Amino acid sequence: FTEGKPVAGSPDFTFVHAGATWRFASAANRDAFAADPARYAPQYGGYCAWAVSQGYTAPTVAEAWHIEDGKLYLNYSRSVQRQWSEDIPGNIGKADANWPGLKAGQ
Repeated sequence: FTEGKPVAGSPDFTFVHAGATWRFASAANRDAFAADPARYAPQYGGYCAWAVSQGYTAPTVAEAWHIEDGKLYLNYSRSVQRQWSEDIPGNIGKADANWPGLKAGQ
């Protein structure tokens, strides 16, 4: 969250969390994530926040990111992100309600 943009991670700075190996740009970023993964990990398992708000999952791209109330949300594309951004609180509420069922089906 410190760069204000996606930053490529390095194989030199990794951390395993939730069954995935995460790469970081620096040891400091890796250590911050390791200390509090829930704070930094993308919401909805990294799936598209708009899709989850609509009741399904979809992949994401790093360029379509948004920080809201200190949480990272990703979207399928920049155009989908614009649609999601029209009602961020409402879409987060819908996605939060849908996520437990979608997560269970993963």
